[in-house]
Amino acid sequence: MKKKKSKKREKPDVKKGKLSSKFYEKELAKLQEELVKLQEWIKKKGLKVVVIFEGRDAAGKGGTLKRIIDKLNPRVVRLVALGVPTEKEKTQWYFQRYSAHLPAAGEMVLFDRSWYNRAGVEKVMGFCSEDEYREFFRSCPEFERMIIRSGVILIKYWFSISDKEQEKRFQKRIHDPRRRWKLSPMDLESRSRWEEYSKAKDEMFRYTDIKQAPWFVVNADDKKRARLNVIHHLLSIIPYKDLTPEKIKLPPREKSKGYVRPPMSDQTFIPEVY
Repeated sequence: MKKKKSKKREKPDVKKGKLSSKFYEKELAKLQEELVKLQEWIKKKGLKVVVIFEGRDAAGKGGTLKRIIDKLNPRVVRLVALGVPTEKEKTQWYFQRYSAHLPAAGEMVLFDRSWYNRAGVEKVMGFCSEDEYREFFRSCPEFERMIIRSGVILIKYWFSISDKEQEKRFQKRIHDPRRRWKLSPMDLESRSRWEEYSKAKDEMFRYTDIKQAPWFVVNADDKKRARLNVIHHLLSIIPYKDLTPEKIKLPPREKSKGYVRPPMSDQTFIPEVY
């Protein structure tokens, strides 16, 4: 009797507790395709969406944002990452510099850090007074309720990372010249104030984890899982329909009408090093 050929077992998507690169790339591609559909729905329906990304330094916010915007239209989906406020901005109403970046109809704005700087780095590093800090907790929930009433869909993510994993990522940045720019003096200072940041985060959640705009916590110790989970959750929060058009057929090029291209030697080309 001929022996039946045994079917090859598929390799598991999870190996040693981590997602396989093949599975991760496949899932990411599917999710990014859905993000394009969401983008077109936001544009078509004139939705106004704000997504806030907060969390510890090196928690993976930037990597997640990069994967979200990778295939999207920057005219529809904007990334906002504000630097240190100017002297003029310091004299303004605290939320003023942020409200200027809120979306118009048909836009989604992603904040890589946001007005919650006051509840985190500004509080811990002493960049704001105690009165300003307490006023933030009085104003912030009302500010968020106000923009929600205006029609904005507000989603807030907090990237949670363990002490051990943050240390590992900091060391990786220190020893990789390509990543060293990610470590600012503020990041290094925050490393020594882990407990203070933890207390500040707890206080922030106490006042701003409101029913209209709750905090969604992301387990960010595993970067790949965190990215997939955030994108999947974001897609689940905003109902959308597939507006993908029918397959596009390229029209034929028009026939030449005697156009003569100028000599290539008249143009300045960059050196072909590679």
